Amino acid sequence: MPELRKNLDIYQGYNYKKDKQTPVGFITKLKIGTQDLTADQTCKDPTDPTKDLKVVAVLSGALWQLGVTDAVYLSGQISTANKQNVGILVINNLTNIEVDFQFSVYDYDPIAKKYFLAFHSNSTDMKGLLEKRNDELNVTVDEDASTEVQSPENYAFTIGVKPQPQAQTLHVATGDQKNIVKSWGLAVS
Repeated sequence: MPELRKNLDIYQGYNYKKDKQTPVGFITKLKIGTQDLTADQTCKDPTDPTKDLKVVAVLSGALWQLGVTDAVYLSGQISTANKQNVGILVINNLTNIEVDFQFSVYDYDPIAKKYFLAFHSNSTDMKGLLEKRNDELNVTVDEDASTEVQSPENYAFTIGVKPQPQAQTLHVATGDQKNIVKSWGLAVS
């Protein structure tokens, strides 16, 4: 079965180096239930490294099996403050499992010799629901700080989000100017 799986470089996400061309990604907005997570980490925009991006998480991976009702799985690193906020959500019984999020995954096109958006929400709030696996909601955060990038202190985080019952789109590209728009979620009438 086809799938979109991106393994992303945490180190390059935090420490952009123009002579390194590895894939990177970011969650730029995330709200779980009523809890807004803060975009409190500053990283470089790979498509224009003179600009800063305020991000909720620096991604280590993104996965989508390309089905209109398939979940989007994102894993990455979040700040100490966001770790505490996610920890509270995990401990509490969440009754509101709605998720609003925006994300961007960048890859390098060796033909065009530049970064491009390879998988993203196109600056649109994606409306989802926390995925359930058996009786557990698919959101986790590590208790111990990551050692891959030690400053700022950050924690491994994962989330699985199914689409809400409405028509939305996700954007995928295989190279610069090689873009595809795919449906995510089905509208219920």
